[in-house]
Amino acid sequence: MNRVFAYPIVVGPESIDVMKHTNNKEYLRWMEEAATAHSSLLGWNTERYFKIGQAFVAKAHWIEYLRPTFLGDRLTMYTWVENMQDKTSLRRFYLMRDKKVCMLGATQWAFIDIETGRGQSIPEEVSSSFFCVPSSDKELKELGIKTILFKAAI
Repeated sequence: MNRVFAYPIVVGPESIDVMKHTNNKEYLRWMEEAATAHSSLLGWNTERYFKIGQAFVAKAHWIEYLRPTFLGDRLTMYTWVENMQDKTSLRRFYLMRDKKVCMLGATQWAFIDIETGRGQSIPEEVSSSFFCVPSSDKELKELGIKTILFKAAI
């Protein structure tokens, strides 16, 4: 059903910083890649957004680092849409390695007119393609995602 999307990541040498662990900026990149891949899977790739002249852009990000990650680590970034309102959407992220959480994240997305940059109401054809997964959802619990950790994120 693709409500909660699992995005696989292998930490490469380009992601490692002078401290010999993953640079903080990489987590944000992975969040964007996972969100884009999930959107594409649900039928909304970049080309389709440009075709309608509207798209989501990041309004705010929240990241909480809980465990470092290292070269060669095999990670899974879980992501889902928690809610969609008139002009915004909240997407959550949960990065795991060996069933342990490494990072929590969230992005508040604003839906805009690409030409003007102004906020637009999210059209039904877009919103109906995404499933909203509340923090109490059974699927999150089955994945081992402890939603209580998210209270600090926003």
